[in-house]
Amino acid sequence: MDVSLLLNVEGVKKTIMHGGTGELPSFITGSRVTFHFRTMKCDDERTVIDDSKQVGQPMSIVIGNMFKLEVWETLLTSMRLGEVAEFWCDTIHTGVYPMLSRSLRQVAEGKDPTSWHVHTCGLANMFAYHTLGYEDLDELQKEPQPLVFLIELLQVEAPNEYQRETWNLNNEERMQAVPLLHGEGNRLYKLGRYDQAATKYQEAIVCLRNLQTKEKPWEVEWLKLEKMINTLILNYCQCLLKKEEYYEVLEHTSDILRHHPGIVKAYYMRARAHAEVWNAEEAKADLEKVLELEPSMRKAVLRELRLLESRLADKQEEERQRCRSMLG
Repeated sequence: MDVSLLLNVEGVKKTIMHGGTGELPSFITGSRVTFHFRTMKCDDERTVIDDSKQVGQPMSIVIGNMFKLEVWETLLTSMRLGEVAEFWCDTIHTGVYPMLSRSLRQVAEGKDPTSWHVHTCGLANMFAYHTLGYEDLDELQKEPQPLVFLIELLQVEAPNEYQRETWNLNNEERMQAVPLLHGEGNRLYKLGRYDQAATKYQEAIVCLRNLQTKEKPWEVEWLKLEKMINTLILNYCQCLLKKEEYYEVLEHTSDILRHHPGIVKAYYMRARAHAEVWNAEEAKADLEKVLELEPSMRKAVLRELRLLESRLADKQEEERQRCRSMLG
């Protein structure tokens, strides 16, 4: 029953444990592959490192999407539906496994529910860590070794058979998705569905941030993307204002203005957020900056200043009434 096979890949050995009942699927670029896996050391005890069945959730990757552990795509595309196979993989294929495992464990611990779909854009960040936070993974990181992957292939879906998330689109698809997400966000905002609108703006921002990493900072293409990103962030901030999440608005608008101090809308939105959290002087200063940069907004600025003064007067009156009641 157990047949050892050498794939046409250096350092990989396959042993079929159960042949499965399905046909060999069509693994085209963009297909989503769902499977259970168990990772083991090659020691006498076959020490288990990770097991998706213990976590209670299978793994999914998208073919052709630069998955962090590239050899898994090779292993999976050699399998039939329902097949269970064991793969011995030499050290040349397993060096990044500790970083992948760290992400998967964080999911199991409820720390990052999106990390089951791990891809290379987060890979460089891992080198900032001196420890992965798990003793056995630190050991693997320091001394890479061959590993055994026991895999059960559950499902293969063509690109048109599932809703693709923005993180697993290619560069061209990301750029095409941005105006659609932007437009949908605007539509939802007009309907007063601010949570959903904010989500669409966030998805568009993620697409553009990913594209921006491919460009050299502050050069023409990078700046074009930066301008689009800032527009979407400010739209997102409009949603936050409606949801009364003022401190997050202050954070985002201040970050934009640190890098791009001439964006009028950022000053205007920050002024509104400052006013809501009673930062009167900061609100006035931002409104004055708006007037300086864009005199045509004088009417809107004066309206905001009158509103601020009225709210401050109401607050002072409330405080006077409170003091009187305390004094009897």
